[in-house]
Amino acid sequence: MDKAPQRPKVALTAVAVVVFVTFLDTTVVSVALGDIRSELSTDVTLLQWVVNSYTVVFAGLMLAGGSLGDRWGRKRVMIVGLVIFCAGSVVSALASSVAMLIAGRAIMGLGAAASEPGTLSVLRHVFPDGRTRAKAVGVWAAVSGLALAAGPVLGGVLVHAYGWRSIFWFNLVIAGVALVAALWSVPESADPRPEPVDWAGALLGAVAFGTVIYAATVGQDRGYTETSVLALFALGGVAAIGFVVVERRARAPMLEFRYLRLPGVRSALVVAFAVYFGIFSIFFFTALYLQVMQSYSGARTATVFAPMAATIVIGSLVAGYWVGRRGARTPMILGCVLGAAGILLTRQALSGTLHDPWLAAAMAVAGFGFGIAVVPLTSAVLSGVPPEHSGMAAAVTNTMRQVGSAFGVAVLGALVSGFLSADLKARMNELGLPTTLQPDAIQAVERGRIPEGADITPYLQYLSKVSEVIDAGKVAFHHGLDVALLVSAALILAAAAFTALDAPRRPAEIP
Repeated sequence: MDKAPQRPKVALTAVAVVVFVTFLDTTVVSVALGDIRSELSTDVTLLQWVVNSYTVVFAGLMLAGGSLGDRWGRKRVMIVGLVIFCAGSVVSALASSVAMLIAGRAIMGLGAAASEPGTLSVLRHVFPDGRTRAKAVGVWAAVSGLALAAGPVLGGVLVHAYGWRSIFWFNLVIAGVALVAALWSVPESADPRPEPVDWAGALLGAVAFGTVIYAATVGQDRGYTETSVLALFALGGVAAIGFVVVERRARAPMLEFRYLRLPGVRSALVVAFAVYFGIFSIFFFTALYLQVMQSYSGARTATVFAPMAATIVIGSLVAGYWVGRRGARTPMILGCVLGAAGILLTRQALSGTLHDPWLAAAMAVAGFGFGIAVVPLTSAVLSGVPPEHSGMAAAVTNTMRQVGSAFGVAVLGALVSGFLSADLKARMNELGLPTTLQPDAIQAVERGRIPEGADITPYLQYLSKVSEVIDAGKVAFHHGLDVALLVSAALILAAAAFTALDAPRRPAEIP
């Protein structure tokens, strides 16, 4: 049975801190990879799993974490998750090898999967009134957006001042504060009629989401036609089919598919996927283009991105008030339209000569749209599902975000890489560079350095054409980025159109 909340503002603060530290870890480690590589003497493939082990475990187990919270108590599962997250932070900070660091990051992902879904479901109970809950969700969305955008900036400051291990000690301190605040202020709540845990659904769901996200991630390097990658996608597909079959027959399913028949919930999940797919076209690929191809420093990149971070926060807070008064449908549509417009303006700003103020302003429009869209989609799902299943609602919303992000990086990465390789090959053929030398040259342009172990002797006679290859690389990368931004904007606009046609003008009754 739910306990009445006595300290709602403190509970909201505790929830915000949990959201901040779990979302921060999605991006904060990326700026420390160079230092980690130097100290732990590892290769690029393993370095990727310092980042991906957290994301894959987080996304794969989030649905199970939310549903377990409904059954065992949302506060209890959140607290256990925070303890696990803290333990993973300690393992990562003390890691003496890259394998130990990857294990620590996976433990952190497990803790995040247990604790993060509870942040939204707790708000459903701490703020039972729709208006106040919408404002609280606005704070939640503002903090999550700020954490994603602030990750590289904060990570860069910590690594520069104290070394890469300081990131994980920082995580420990912030998660510890959240743990104490949650113990003191967050009320316990659970399904008043808890059913047996759907372990088969939990396992199949974790395999389905985790395998597909893993395949989408490794496919960027191995190629999406590689046998092992296709096998992973096939395994994920089979697990997904098994998950649907099991959930439809389970006495107490991990995911109630009947809720997906509600237009408000269905359209919100579509928007969640599309918006986070598009967010990473800017967060990841635009930042990569500026740093690798335009030689922007970390500080200059952070300056360009700072207005976007600010407008995500402003948009989220504005939307919280708007949704509380007018409902979710209109702000969700408008947020998508503004987000897509900002992406198209960013695309325009990246063509020709770069002007930082114009680029920052274009990205700020996108951020404002993203901030507006995230609050109503979250509120629509939470309001469309009964309170006793709020953990499930929170988990499925956040899972769609993670899947959208993973597929955004994977699909858009394949687009960018495909255009980069094709355009570079065409230009190198024009310059007379032998086809046997082209793969290493393309890798050098993509990664900004000569591949390890590559013999540069055959390239020496072509040194006079190096600048032309580099210029061709910039043009080719921009071509891929241009198409990626266009695809992202089109997908978000399609989600807006779907919502306009599908979402009800008034909230539907909870079945």
